[in-house]
Amino acid sequence: MSHSIDPGSYRSPDRQRPAVPLPIETEPQSHDPYAAFRFGDFSLFTAGNLLSITGRLMLAIAVEWEIYARTHSATALGLVGLAIAIPVVTLSLPAGHLADRFSRKHIILWSQVFSALMSLALALVSWKHLSIPQIAPLREGNRVLATIAAIFERHHPIFQFDDASVPLIYLILFIGASARTFSWAARSSFFPTLVPRDAFANAVTWNNSIFQIGSVVGPAFSGFLVAYVGFPFVYLLDALCAFIFFLLILLIRRSTQKRDKSDASTWKSLMAGLRFVFSRNVILATITLDLFAVLLGGATALMPIFADQILHCGPVGLGWMRATPAIGAFIMAMVIAHLPPMKHAGKALLWSVTGFGAATILFGLSKVFWLSLGALFLIGAFDSVSVIIRGSIVQLVTPDEMRGRVSSVNNIFIGTSNEFGALESGLTAALFGPVISVLAGGIGTILAVLCVGSRWPETRKIGALDRTLR
Repeated sequence: MSHSIDPGSYRSPDRQRPAVPLPIETEPQSHDPYAAFRFGDFSLFTAGNLLSITGRLMLAIAVEWEIYARTHSATALGLVGLAIAIPVVTLSLPAGHLADRFSRKHIILWSQVFSALMSLALALVSWKHLSIPQIAPLREGNRVLATIAAIFERHHPIFQFDDASVPLIYLILFIGASARTFSWAARSSFFPTLVPRDAFANAVTWNNSIFQIGSVVGPAFSGFLVAYVGFPFVYLLDALCAFIFFLLILLIRRSTQKRDKSDASTWKSLMAGLRFVFSRNVILATITLDLFAVLLGGATALMPIFADQILHCGPVGLGWMRATPAIGAFIMAMVIAHLPPMKHAGKALLWSVTGFGAATILFGLSKVFWLSLGALFLIGAFDSVSVIIRGSIVQLVTPDEMRGRVSSVNNIFIGTSNEFGALESGLTAALFGPVISVLAGGIGTILAVLCVGSRWPETRKIGALDRTLR
């Protein structure tokens, strides 16, 4: 859930850290909701980021529906998440190290090239899927996938793995996710260098808003295009979006990136990001909260099953189901951007994640399309609050020369929570059905809030988001 602040004093696991004062809860003399856009480079980045996110989420909807159409397997949907999560887990720390040592702009440019190539490959595989020869590696790949599905498919055991394109799609997703892992580490630590420090919180808010806009436009368009044009066209559009993002990033001439020039070994450099996160309770608490909320409460991976078996709304309905959380998140982000900064961000964070869990339970219980859309709207709105607060914390507390590595640690927790959440949801749905999977996730999310609030009570004391800290 693409993508800061601090409480009072906190302790390192092994030593007392100096106390950091709580933000003084005073309203700023003036509040500019568009402060970040006063800087042209941020505007260029944001425009490209919007296109990139839109294309990626168009691709995600198409891949989910294509995999489900070829296999009719909940396990297959869960394995999509696994194929994307493995590169995130294995490559995030090296990606963060590179983002702090080398030009983040160049990393973004190269990753867009690889992303576009993988989308073109998906388009070709999807277009020619009936004529792909059943060579031994592909037959063996389908056999392994079918064996895995047979272990978990108890709720809906009618599935098939006989299309040669399915193993290829997983392979392409794996390679594409590897490129996006490097892109994410560079991107998330690049955009704060395009604005002054006092505009960080505003930049984070708009960065989240742009993600939500792309999350509305991408799935909605993808649903129609899948229904009336086909999968390959969607993949080609994603490649085009990646290319335009490449051009816009190329136009950015300046950033204030401070590269890590220490003589520390690569391993020590990688571990520095982990040590930084685990020594700041305020970062660790918010990351843990978001990790378990997304891991347990994510219903996104099961939406093709809900669209097909429960709500009977087809690919067009699936597109709107995937878009509706983003609509809620975007509206909430706009409200946050135009209101004065939150005075009690910690309490808002805990209540918003609780609301996220409750809305997830409502979605699991719903059998009516409009009610499901309403629940998804609330899921997105509550999630937007969490993303903005957590993003502000990570950016404001972290020194610029460490942002790549800290963002990568964040990506391991948050990025993989989406994908492992998809795996967990898919396997749970295969065993017990999609409704029980979603209900259990919503209940687990609320329990996670209680545990985090109890383990790190300083989270409740986080004050206003507009104060800058070190």
